[in-house]
Amino acid sequence: MCDHIRSAPASPVIPWIQGEARRIEVLISSQRYTALPSPYDCQTRNLFRTHSYILMSNLLINTKSMQRNNPFQLNITFLFQLLPGLLATALLAWLSIWLSEFVGTALMGFKKSPISAVMMAIILGMLIGNLVSLPPMFKPGLTFAMKKVLRLGIILLGIRLSVFSVFKLGALGVPIVLLCIVGALLLTTSLNRWLKLPERIGILIAVGTSICGVTAIVAAAPAIDAEDEEVAYGVAVITIFGLVAMLTYPYIAHYMFNGDAMMSGLFLGTAIHETAQVAGAGLVYADIFSQPLALDVATITKLVRNVFMAAVIPLMALYYTRKAAGEEKKDISFTKLFPTFILGFLGFAIIRSIGDAGVDAGGYAFGLWDAGIWENIHSFIKDWAVNFMVIALAGVGLSTNFKILKGLGIKPFVVGLGAALVVGMISLVAILVMGMFIG
Repeated sequence: MCDHIRSAPASPVIPWIQGEARRIEVLISSQRYTALPSPYDCQTRNLFRTHSYILMSNLLINTKSMQRNNPFQLNITFLFQLLPGLLATALLAWLSIWLSEFVGTALMGFKKSPISAVMMAIILGMLIGNLVSLPPMFKPGLTFAMKKVLRLGIILLGIRLSVFSVFKLGALGVPIVLLCIVGALLLTTSLNRWLKLPERIGILIAVGTSICGVTAIVAAAPAIDAEDEEVAYGVAVITIFGLVAMLTYPYIAHYMFNGDAMMSGLFLGTAIHETAQVAGAGLVYADIFSQPLALDVATITKLVRNVFMAAVIPLMALYYTRKAAGEEKKDISFTKLFPTFILGFLGFAIIRSIGDAGVDAGGYAFGLWDAGIWENIHSFIKDWAVNFMVIALAGVGLSTNFKILKGLGIKPFVVGLGAALVVGMISLVAILVMGMFIG
């Protein structure tokens, strides 16, 4: 190979194209082109190298153009990547629903099973995920289930309520949500300073506890220039205490509020961190105590909390940048922080309201379906909303890794515990004080 080719700087062309070019160079250097006179070898090799880059570049450009013109090919690839994880969550969800019914009715003799399919899915998922090392190919589907499928389930839950009920229940939760957010932010940042932890860890745990868990942490991290390790600590703390709350708070709420579904739903919606965890706790309460109102109230209250992310995260970013002298201010998009799936939830509530109005007036829902058919339609949508949420929470269980406890350290753990306890206590006291208004 020519000396000046060997010493030439690396080409900016992507490695795949470089590899193809080098393969052609090897063919040239292997004396397969012996008919070429010796003085022209170096020039010819340079020519072949240039042409090979052009050839491969054109091939790459044409391939990208084909992908743009044929997005179906990309969608098929994406679906195949999701398939293993989605199949695993769907199978686990089906097994959990069947097992909870079988154990509760056939083995325990109850007419309606007291065992929640959601709790069964989470516990089985955590056992499987920690006893068996799942291959990386399951990761895309599990992530898709926890995020997209969960949001689809929440959107479909809107069919359970009229839009007037949504705004009424949401308005009841606003003062409690505000108290919990302010209390969590103040105490968490103070406790974080007292333990002499980095300011950014305290902010991440504070927004995660007070608003919407991991989503808030991930949204806040770039705004305060958080390190990867700090984000990992915040996510681990929120995940641990959120899972504990999801499995225990339904029973605590039922006891503390004497079975009042409205107050229990408010407590679950304000005291538990992550949207998936609130949905899971609400489903557990609805299944075990046969009070679906608790799920509705918990879901709406949590969505109210999520909306506050668009205001709290920019404020916390401003607080951090003012304390960190010389830091460049970050531009934060309020629209990107707004959880748009809430609009889908409201959309289905509006659909339910319009359909019910048509039936109540003695006519047809949307001029198409009588009362019986309309009842079957929204019952079908409600059932699939629950099924999608069980699938999503099966993904939560399969993705929970107890190894995160090893590297957590005691100080972030204490901050997370303090934040969780404060939010729970503020929510409990506020709901008891406001009980006369929400009873």
